[in-house]
Amino acid sequence: MMTNELNELAMFAKVAAERSFTRAAAKLGVSQSALSHTIRRLEQRLGLQLLARTTKSVAPTAAGAALLRDLAPALEQIDLAVNRARSDRHEPAGRLRIFMSRSAAAMVLLPRLAAFAEAYPKVVLDVVTGTGPADLVAGEFDAGIQLGEYIQRDMIAVRVTPELRLAVVGSPAYFASRSVPQTPKDLHDHRCITLRHTGGPYRWEFEKEGKSVTIAPDGPLIIDETHLAIQAALSGVGIGVAYEEQVAEHIAKGRLLRVLEDWTPPIPGFSMYYPSRRHQPAALAALINALRVPHRNDR
Repeated sequence: MMTNELNELAMFAKVAAERSFTRAAAKLGVSQSALSHTIRRLEQRLGLQLLARTTKSVAPTAAGAALLRDLAPALEQIDLAVNRARSDRHEPAGRLRIFMSRSAAAMVLLPRLAAFAEAYPKVVLDVVTGTGPADLVAGEFDAGIQLGEYIQRDMIAVRVTPELRLAVVGSPAYFASRSVPQTPKDLHDHRCITLRHTGGPYRWEFEKEGKSVTIAPDGPLIIDETHLAIQAALSGVGIGVAYEEQVAEHIAKGRLLRVLEDWTPPIPGFSMYYPSRRHQPAALAALINALRVPHRNDR
């Protein structure tokens, strides 16, 4: 059904309910003459007289009453749908589809999920995990969580973690028969656990005293998630890289040894990103406020 036809039918129903063009026009926010013209146009198109008019009253004809009986349930459903949509704009409710890596889910979302679910019980988070950035529009996602350096410049981005640091680690068993690397170039003599990223394997970037070094790691395993890289490192497969927070407990308990710590400066943390601020759903606004890092400059 075309929008004009729906508007005309809704106006007809309002006049029939009010039994007055004057009252109906006031409630619809249109002029009485415009409303009369709309009803005449509808009657001409249908070839039916829908309203009987006198100088003192307006009432549906038999044809108009029959049309109203069929029309009323549909108009009621449309009103309910519109009101529900309007309430979603003001009350956090409904489903949010979010894309993020497993690391982002573990480090950003899960620690704050219980409090968010308690505060907003009508919101359902539909989380899809994957590696690399995603096309939010093509994938029909409401938002994503990604490292700031990989977010497209046309996105709105809100910081959801402080700066992060990467940790290069290996197990004591692995280092038992191998020397500990002192510089990034020493990694060429080691088995490295390579992380797959968009466009190919992730290149390990190091910096110390203004000197930058990039290493293309080589080893027996290429994997697409830091949690799996950590497990491989714990098993003695080789040297892996992960976020400092992810391996802190393993390092503290001696299960992993950290190397090249002075070569790993802070990097920009995770940001939540989305296409536009216009008509932002209340549920998305609530999630952003729940995850954002306070006192940060967003773009």
